[in-house]
Amino acid sequence: MKYRVDEIVFRDDLYPRIETSAATVQKYAEDLDVLPPIEVNQNKELIDGWHRWTAHKKRGAEEIEATVTKTASDAELLELAIERNASHGLQLSQSDKRDMARRIYAAAAERDRDAKKKRLAKILSVSERTVREWLSRMDKDAKEARNRRIFDLWLACWTNKEIADDVNLTEEAVRQVTQETADLPKLGKPQQAAAEHATDFEPPIYNIWKQQAKTAGSSHFGNSEVRWLDNLLYLYTAPFDIVVDPFAGGGSTIDLCRRRLRRYYVSDRSPIVEREKEIRRLDITEGLPDLKGRWGDVRLIYLDPPYWKQAEGQYSKDASDLANMPLDEFNRALAGAINGFAKKLAKAFIALIIQPTQWKAPNRGFTDHVGDMLRTVKLPVEMRYSVPYESQQCTAQMVEWAKENKRCLVLTREIVVWRVP
Repeated sequence: MKYRVDEIVFRDDLYPRIETSAATVQKYAEDLDVLPPIEVNQNKELIDGWHRWTAHKKRGAEEIEATVTKTASDAELLELAIERNASHGLQLSQSDKRDMARRIYAAAAERDRDAKKKRLAKILSVSERTVREWLSRMDKDAKEARNRRIFDLWLACWTNKEIADDVNLTEEAVRQVTQETADLPKLGKPQQAAAEHATDFEPPIYNIWKQQAKTAGSSHFGNSEVRWLDNLLYLYTAPFDIVVDPFAGGGSTIDLCRRRLRRYYVSDRSPIVEREKEIRRLDITEGLPDLKGRWGDVRLIYLDPPYWKQAEGQYSKDASDLANMPLDEFNRALAGAINGFAKKLAKAFIALIIQPTQWKAPNRGFTDHVGDMLRTVKLPVEMRYSVPYESQQCTAQMVEWAKENKRCLVLTREIVVWRVP
């Protein structure tokens, strides 16, 4: 097949840095007709024949004969170029061979790396031992990065199969790594996490948790105070316990659980776009999460749902949204989720944080959501915590209304924790 000489693409960002020979180009340019075809891929990128191609350019030739070999990636193009060069071109230096080996090896899937080392030794005409020495640091770095990825996904409650597909390993290999992760108490990491809770954290002593200013973090309507969740993790969980949060909001549960070495399963009916790869899409009014046999490791269900009319229209206009439901439907849906979780758990806790509705309730009536849940959920109450707002939450209009109507404004918010025996 003939191509125009100026169509051929030389990838100097990929091609082996071989020495070029002006004498060879001159020799080839004297008799183009006897030269074998160059080799290109389907994108007309040069695989083999730089001196022949350059000779055609030197002579001002318009066309050049070429054979086409399809390549699937830059790494494959580079590998073929090296292989062709090794058979008949000017040889790569030892340092060039090392650099090329590392570039090709970096693109290889982990499960293929042993075979790739053998092939690199063959095409570079060096021993396997030499190749292994060149790549040993890469192997170590890659393994450490892979294991960190596996650990992060394990914390996020991915299954072994899901992790295996992500890191391109077998399930058995992932299982071995996760088993090593489960043995981390031997390495002191859980103790380290517990120590951090003791050094950068003030343990709660009383059941009133005041917070002067909101902890810095992602801005999202309805985000609860991270410190309150941290208190709950401290009181009711240990490192590597699973925390389930089906109202993930801005994802602060993810960040805190990673820091405290808690595993987490977080979801939301409408995950925010910037964290949609981390927050599973799930509406618990339609069904509970599928933890695939890991309910026995769950120690805390953390529920920070929309506070009924207080959040009406903030998340969606859907009638099935908790914030948009009539009160009786809201109570049934929320209590149904709490009771549903309780049936799946053993020796665990369910924490609900919610504020009474007043200002947005019909006739500004006090609507006690905690009271409604306590009447419906038949579980022993472990503790109730008061987590009040500061008065700045109330506008001047609200204050004037309270004065005129001799009504007190709601500043309370409460966390009720049920114990699942």
